[in-house]
Amino acid sequence: MEIDDYIVATDAHLVKLASAGDQQAFEYLFTRYRDALTRLFEQRMGDRDMASDLLQETFIKVYLHLDQYSSNYTFGQWIYTIARNTLVDHLRRKADDLPIDERFRSPQATSPSPEESVIINQSHNHFYAALDELSEEYRQIIQMRFIEEYSYEEMAEKLGKPINTIKTQIRRARAAVCKIILEKE
Repeated sequence: MEIDDYIVATDAHLVKLASAGDQQAFEYLFTRYRDALTRLFEQRMGDRDMASDLLQETFIKVYLHLDQYSSNYTFGQWIYTIARNTLVDHLRRKADDLPIDERFRSPQATSPSPEESVIINQSHNHFYAALDELSEEYRQIIQMRFIEEYSYEEMAEKLGKPINTIKTQIRRARAAVCKIILEKE
């Protein structure tokens, strides 16, 4: 057969030729479906190298089972079914490679558990109780820095003090809060 004959041949005709051992006919089938199947695999996997591996695996299956092709379906339907099954098999193998605890791990919680909520509430209560026991100066420093989230520069400007003084007062106020909390526990 001439090259032009392969180019214009139908899929069904190329399948007959390839089944009879015509390697060039199989190459033309490969060329017709290679790009579409590669795009399919790249879209699903997001990995060009893996898409290439899956394409190769698909065409090996097609080659090995070409004699099982039924003209009840178009060759395109048949090869896409093989490609889809190859992808599903790959995803299953990939999931099987995960350790058992990874496979059944639940998604990370976005909200605290009831126990964590109690602990957080208790911590907040301890913190605010300790804040009430601080001197007015330390209470103001802690409130500005940790509750209102002022920067050191903003605090220095607002209080009219040097930044190093603010840093020292924050360190001392934080130590005082920790001491009060620890004494109550």
